[in-house]
Amino acid sequence: MEIPEALRGLREKAAVQVTLPSGDTALMVTRYKDVRALFADHRLSRNISRRQRPDVARISADNELFADPEINPDPPDHIRVRGLVTRAFTARRVEALRPVARAICNDLLDKMEAGPRPTDFNEAFAFPLPIRVICRLLGVPTEDRTKFRYLVDGFLSVTKLPPEEVARCREGLWNYLGDLVDSKREAPGNDLVSELIRVRDEDDNRLSEHELRFWTQGLLIAGYVTTASQLGASTAVLLHRRDLVKEIQADWSLVPSAVEELLRTQIMGSSIGTLRYAVADIDLSDGTVIKKGTSVLLSEESANMDGDVFDDPFKLDIRRRDNHHMTFGAGLHYCAGAALARMELQVAMETLLKRLPEIELALPGDELPRGLGGFTEGFTEIPVTW
Repeated sequence: MEIPEALRGLREKAAVQVTLPSGDTALMVTRYKDVRALFADHRLSRNISRRQRPDVARISADNELFADPEINPDPPDHIRVRGLVTRAFTARRVEALRPVARAICNDLLDKMEAGPRPTDFNEAFAFPLPIRVICRLLGVPTEDRTKFRYLVDGFLSVTKLPPEEVARCREGLWNYLGDLVDSKREAPGNDLVSELIRVRDEDDNRLSEHELRFWTQGLLIAGYVTTASQLGASTAVLLHRRDLVKEIQADWSLVPSAVEELLRTQIMGSSIGTLRYAVADIDLSDGTVIKKGTSVLLSEESANMDGDVFDDPFKLDIRRRDNHHMTFGAGLHYCAGAALARMELQVAMETLLKRLPEIELALPGDELPRGLGGFTEGFTEIPVTW
């Protein structure tokens, strides 16, 4: 439940060699200054398709995860596509979802209050909220949520599922998105997929059909799994630290800074992160050289604990200001869904602690089970009562 002690000495070197679940090795960059700079360094490519780079490391031996040989995630293609996507994924569209998110929170809490105690917070609240919000945003039919959740779980398997099931889930998710795009093209709605289709069909600098489906897939996954895991973990941490709950309940203006601090510490257990590939030699802050052809991980978790940037970095300080953490990345690869995640986490924290002020963990925090074998490692169950 505490910030991992292993992160304390990690920044003694600017980069350390790590072994991935696949058994392959990569170089993990640890310091805030280097991590931030490398997010914008064109010498570090995100194109990690083994069809194009046979020597790149794999996160999973059985799953290519986000690698797609038909997608170039580097400039200039990434700049073109991201610009088109962000035209549809506007701050106004996200902010318009705030009352929707609050209504969903209240609906979920109504059902929690009417149900048994203890209950699993993940299943009752943390996962349904972002699924319902992202499905509303993208125009995914309500009846497809359960299928969508199963397919995404398989898509994000690292060692959790056998390769045959991973392949079925990947193919099923891709085909599902194709059907969704077709249905929205025939009957557009006031949703993000319909807007992306309009951009793809009308803009001179248009998205390809493959890019349209790939980005829809990415937004669905990012808007669901990471937010759900962070929401569950953030709530578990707060309930483990009742002093923090009381502090927030005494001053609701602390909600945004509390959300940022919980994002900084990422106690959900790290996501492994996205691999990159050095296309040229790169010098780091301590003189270490990343050699051309090296597979690289940028450790946001370690960067977020850098004492040169954050005062007393291992203290969970919900009043921390100027919290420029790296959890959403930086530069060209800053998370497109960051505003949506922040909004949901803020609404969820305030609504939950107002509606159920005495909510508490039904298990000691240190006994909560963690998930293994997936791209994220949040708690698999968070029993709560009130």
